[in-house]
Amino acid sequence: MSAFSRRFSIRQRSVAGLIGAGLIALSGCTTTRIVDDSNLPPPVVFVHGNGDSAAFWQSTLWRFESNGWPNRRLFTVDLPFPLARDEDPRPQQGRSSTEEFRQLVAAEVDAVLAKTGASQVILVGASRGGNAIRNYIQNGDGESKVSHALLAGTPSHGIWSVRGLREQSEFSGLSGFLTNLNSPKSPSGDEVTQNIRWLSIRSDNNDKYAQPDGLWIGSRGQPTNVTYASPELLGATNVVLPRVDHRETATSAAAFDAMYRFLTETPPPESAILPEAEIRLGGRITGIGLDPRDPSTGVMPNNLPVPGARIAVYAVNPDTGERNGDAVYETTVGSDGAWGPFDAAANTYYEFEVSADAYPTHHVYRSPFPRSSSIVHFRLERPLANLERDARALVLLTRPRGYFDVQRDTMNFAGISPPPGLPAQGAGVSISRLKATTAEPQPVAAEFNGERVIGRTWPAADNHVSILELTY
Repeated sequence: MSAFSRRFSIRQRSVAGLIGAGLIALSGCTTTRIVDDSNLPPPVVFVHGNGDSAAFWQSTLWRFESNGWPNRRLFTVDLPFPLARDEDPRPQQGRSSTEEFRQLVAAEVDAVLAKTGASQVILVGASRGGNAIRNYIQNGDGESKVSHALLAGTPSHGIWSVRGLREQSEFSGLSGFLTNLNSPKSPSGDEVTQNIRWLSIRSDNNDKYAQPDGLWIGSRGQPTNVTYASPELLGATNVVLPRVDHRETATSAAAFDAMYRFLTETPPPESAILPEAEIRLGGRITGIGLDPRDPSTGVMPNNLPVPGARIAVYAVNPDTGERNGDAVYETTVGSDGAWGPFDAAANTYYEFEVSADAYPTHHVYRSPFPRSSSIVHFRLERPLANLERDARALVLLTRPRGYFDVQRDTMNFAGISPPPGLPAQGAGVSISRLKATTAEPQPVAAEFNGERVIGRTWPAADNHVSILELTY
């Protein structure tokens, strides 16, 4: 067992005992009792993937907190333009390069070290975020500042490796970027830097971006020349999880178990997310830009703030989705797009009404929050006219931390099972759309593997959209 593992194992048991005795309370935003940080586990920086935001890590942070990792030692990043360029060396509006992502990780690591006084950090990356971590360690100044690098679903050997197909994309196994990262680092051919402990987590065969067939990249029946094992790295500890999808390699309970065991050499004491009595929420409101290549249909998700956006929070009836009175919180965000803090009630269903000029009004419904979170982000969609022109009311069921798998999951959307628009096989779609035939408000519910979300329809003619957002 490493020195870090011994220190944290002892400290973790101490923290768990204090929690059980009621002497210390850990929060998603603050810690009520300050302790000597020299005895705490190292800070962890979580790096999201392609098109995502810090909100991707919400449930993962809860799992770390539930197992004694104080929130003040957990950090996330938001890449302003989270989509990768089509060709990494070529500038592209609204997209980011590998170098820009590397610089963001470097700046965050330096900020965290300065804030915490720690000598090193742990880096955890999902998908493209793992590329940025590898790039920072190998081609930046990260080698001495990182103790552990945990990569989840990272396409380390590419999503495809096909001559003539965007060969200089960071997702091409033929790119100069990946060829450089995968160059041997030891006489035995290890692909990872030697003085850092590396973990790679992958799916056995259910990761849409590690497939021998090109279905999920728009080339059904054509070989990608990569395998299910594309995320694995020579010299790393490689863990294979059965049936998890691309996002779940980072967000599932099984993925957390693998991360925790790797870091501490012990199983996590808590397999569930522990609820908090006091819940404080906050986050950011960001937007979506139009793809300059096709403004009529293409969208470019970003993590830029939407100044002046408005948010109102309502407690809703758990059976009908109707509002239980007036807003319990409301504000207009400033230049940073930040909202909160909002003191939420435990076991309460909420509607988040989010609006801004040039965007439809969003009615986002969530299941009860078990813990506090400062990364409850809302990304505004483009105008409804470009989404569903013929809908009387539009409801989206979305799973930001995973995909829907008809063969694996138990789910229904407004009583429809499986939900509309999902493929019969494979986990590659995370949004189901339901178009109502009437504009009259009505309840709509969804269930997914035990999680239930209840909402209401709103008339599309008035530029409203309902979103049932799953947490798990």
